[in-house]
Order: sequence, then structure tokens, then C-alpha cells
Amino acid sequence: MSINPESTDKSFGWLSVAKRLQAIAQAGLSFSESGYDMERYEEIREISTKMISHYTEEDFSKVKKLFAEGKGYQTPMVDVRAVVFKDGKILLVKEKVDGRWSLPGGWADVGYSPAQVAAKETREEAGFEVQAKKMLAVFDKKFHPHPPEPYYVYKIFLLCECLGGKASAGTETSDVRFFSRSALPPLSEERNTSGQVKMMFAYLDDSGKEVYFE
Repeated sequence: MSINPESTDKSFGWLSVAKRLQAIAQAGLSFSESGYDMERYEEIREISTKMISHYTEEDFSKVKKLFAEGKGYQTPMVDVRAVVFKDGKILLVKEKVDGRWSLPGGWADVGYSPAQVAAKETREEAGFEVQAKKMLAVFDKKFHPHPPEPYYVYKIFLLCECLGGKASAGTETSDVRFFSRSALPPLSEERNTSGQVKMMFAYLDDSGKEVYFE
């Protein structure tokens, strides 16, 4: 299959090409035994870093630091989001970094299961104690209208039951509220899109709805 860098399909844009080149370079640098090949992989890493910097508008030195220390076979990063409903409304937290709203969550931590990550992030960002009950969706971020970023990301959305606690903002959040589907606030689209949040309400309407993936 040929790749058209100008395609509007997020899976075949220049940024996707750059991320794939970055992964190939990292694997080559980790496993190649040829000095000649190592030089070529270093060049590929440098070129792909410049491309990622250009298309994400991140400083080149920052992008280079993100990837220059990577070793082994590059795999997607995993973001976990907690979906908590109360009286037909969904729990959102206001992110300090952009002043917009998202489902509680964050990067998966080594040593924590997805359910534990959802519980930890909800406690830290929103003040509530929750327990994950069901997986609702696994999103490949490239198929959804998020802003461009250097990482390749999978997003896991887990339905969680509230066990206690009270609304309390954390170090990364400034407000905590429940919102109805018809009155969603401006969303932090790096973390969740309006389409994804609205999709979560579909699971509230139909508890037997199949897990969404892709």
C-alpha cells in the first residue's frame, strides 16, 4: 500500500509517516549490529524528529529529548480515562494547562492496571473514590480529531462506579463538576473529543452496548 502524505486521513499524513520512521529508527538503533546501519538509523531519527517538530509545532530540542533516549521496540503510549456518571450527568475536571475540561485520567503508570490508573487519577484530579466496572472503548488516537502530538497513543475509557469522596480539584485541575450531554463545556481536545464524550452517554443509555475499538 502506498502512503499519500497529503491525505486528509489521519492514518496517512506526514505526521503519521514521521512517527513510523521514528519507531523504525529506534528499533534499528537498538538491534542493529552494523556500524553503517547505525549511522543510517541515526539519520532517519534526526529527519523524523525534524518532521515531528514541524507538524506538532513543538521545539526541536524537546522532541529530540523525547525520542533520543528511547531504546528497544517502540510501542504506543496508553492514556486511561474514567467515565463516571451521576444522575445522568458525566464527571469532568478542568485542566489547569489549558483551562478546558476532560474526563479524569492520564498516562498509564508502570505497575498499575488500567483500573488502578482510573481510580488513582480520579482520586487525585476530582476527589472521588471510584472502582472500574467495565471497559467502554479503546481508541487509536490517529482516527479521532485530536490536535497533533509527537506520541502514538491508545486511549482506554473505563466505566467507573463512584464509591465515595467529594468534589475536590487537584494539582493539575482547577474545578470538578458533573455535566449533562446537552451542556458540555469547552473540552480539552488533546485528552478527549466531544464525539468521544458524547459516545460515553450512549453507554449510559444502553448498558449492553458493545465495547468500541479503533
